[in-house]
Amino acid sequence: MKVLDLQCGQHHVFEGWFGSEEDFQSQLARGLVTCPMCGDASVTKKLSAPRLNLSTTRGEPETAARAASNSVDRVGSHQADTAPASTPASPTLPSLQEVANLEPAQLQAALLKMVRHVVANTENVGSSFPEEARKMHYGEAEQRNIRGHATPEETEELIDEGIAVMPLPLPDALKEPLQ
Repeated sequence: MKVLDLQCGQHHVFEGWFGSEEDFQSQLARGLVTCPMCGDASVTKKLSAPRLNLSTTRGEPETAARAASNSVDRVGSHQADTAPASTPASPTLPSLQEVANLEPAQLQAALLKMVRHVVANTENVGSSFPEEARKMHYGEAEQRNIRGHATPEETEELIDEGIAVMPLPLPDALKEPLQ
């Protein structure tokens, strides 16, 4: 198994796992390797050093990767104020200053984690999003977490009606289950 550090034309960095260098080159040539953030197929391999697994029992200081995952957990696990009392308290979201100081890879990881959380915890209602949002707002349908498509005009109308909506660009790779 070959683990490669890859980068798309938009400078998003991600990891790809391939059976061999030939598998990577073949998939790249067929346009099958795309960025999980933006779907860009202009992917290049970054220089990387081999990873050595050393003993973890040495009492090593916290690594940058662990620090990054701690930041990601705080961003991705925020819960609504309506959570049941039995739900553990949510960590607070990072301040704007904390977010501004994150490395690009940490920001990308946080965004991907947040988007995966949204996809896993919402129902995709597709183009009927405006109608479903209105039904819930006016008590005609049960409240639930939904996502879907709305034009800018439909979004503006929903906001004018007092319905809270938020645009969330979803990379194509996250719209379907990964295999």
